[in-house]
Amino acid sequence: MELLWKTHIRVIKIVYVLFVVTLLCPKRAESRKARIVTASFEYNGINCRAQSASLTDFGGVGDGKTSNTKAFESAISHLSQYGNEGGSQLYVPAGKWLTGSFSLTSHFTLYLDKDAILLASQDITEWPVIEPLPSYGRGRDAPAGRYTSLIFGTNLTDVIVTGENGTIDGQGAFWWQQFHRKKLKYTRPYLIELMFSDTIQISNLTLLNSPSWNIHPVYSSNIIVQGITIIAPVSSPNTDGINPDSCTNTRIEDCYIVSGDDCVAVKSGWDEYGIKFGMPTKQLVIRRLTCISPYSATIALGSEMSGGIQDVRAEDITAIRTESGVRIKTAVGRGGYVKDIYVKRMNMYTMKWAFKMTGDYNSHADTHYDPNALPEISNINYRDIVAENVTIAARFEGISNDPFKGICIANVTLGMAVKAKKQPWTCTDIEGMTSGVTPPPCALLPDQGIEKITACDFPKENLPIENLELKKCTYSMKYIEMY
Repeated sequence: MELLWKTHIRVIKIVYVLFVVTLLCPKRAESRKARIVTASFEYNGINCRAQSASLTDFGGVGDGKTSNTKAFESAISHLSQYGNEGGSQLYVPAGKWLTGSFSLTSHFTLYLDKDAILLASQDITEWPVIEPLPSYGRGRDAPAGRYTSLIFGTNLTDVIVTGENGTIDGQGAFWWQQFHRKKLKYTRPYLIELMFSDTIQISNLTLLNSPSWNIHPVYSSNIIVQGITIIAPVSSPNTDGINPDSCTNTRIEDCYIVSGDDCVAVKSGWDEYGIKFGMPTKQLVIRRLTCISPYSATIALGSEMSGGIQDVRAEDITAIRTESGVRIKTAVGRGGYVKDIYVKRMNMYTMKWAFKMTGDYNSHADTHYDPNALPEISNINYRDIVAENVTIAARFEGISNDPFKGICIANVTLGMAVKAKKQPWTCTDIEGMTSGVTPPPCALLPDQGIEKITACDFPKENLPIENLELKKCTYSMKYIEMY
């Protein structure tokens, strides 16, 4: 009875909104009609919501031409009042919803219909400028600040961005051109960025043509990124797929990424700024990832790793026509560490490098980095890996007087390309061991015999994020549709 009463009240409110819209917009009312539509949908979420509304309830227009930035802001501002009353969600119906940057609220779900497309605005005034990240000290594209990401949030708790494989199109060509012409005063926006937040879910979406990175959780914890498709031209600049940055307890799974940069890039701050901020990325699970990126890595650790990276577990990874499989990027001046890295069951097809680990990635935030800040690279484990058509098996180049230690490679078969390099392994300033590796590795990675074939394995205990189960959330709601 109570549910029926709430539904009845909601219908009355919708009819009232329709009446007000007609009064305030008589010219539009002459050419467009409104009707009440019922939407039913369900998803798996970290939490379900007590209140729901549609973007159209707040004046949203899905014609691909009308800006919906204010509609998103109004809707989220209104729904934020339900944070302590079971939370709320904003439903984005079928249509093309042009919008600039907008910020989310806590205990909130943004849900995109399967035929909903968010179109990132080409109007630069709809992208507010914010300060550089404290662990970076400057923007990535320019020394000054950065444009706010399309979907943004900071200091939030319990946030979901999901859908029935709805689409977010960053319309990045505009930004890529500005970048190549060196016309940008500020760093390009990302598609989704959540800062200083806890309990985050980003799932079941298609992300297209991001201006720069696609998904960037930063200074956050307890994160699930699941069922995401990311597509950008392989020549597009810095269109990284998923970049967990100074984050703890993160799960990335069942994602398909085609991009112009690393498919997953694990980060934790840049040079002296990252060292001072001191927030590592740790307890990260990556599984069932498919990557295509001819000029970058499937999984990159760094190069901004000055706050540290520890306990990364990647399994069931597929790389196709990608420059490298797993890559560690660091340099003198980075400080920090990359340690306790575990990779198993990886399949690669047509690669330049199967493995790459270098200490000469000398891109610095400024000239004030400490030349005595040497990174620690240790306990790096690869096992049960098969590759075909590989040009170079591995390039492992540590830092003089700072060798990369504890490299373990077992049960790995790399099928070399017809035009492969005569010397498949390059190894300097490293220490480690191998077992059952083809082609035979360099002398710095001696074969320990077949009895070590099960070495390099994952820790036995699960990480906390692996045990988090999602709830099934089911909804039926009415909303206004203009036609």
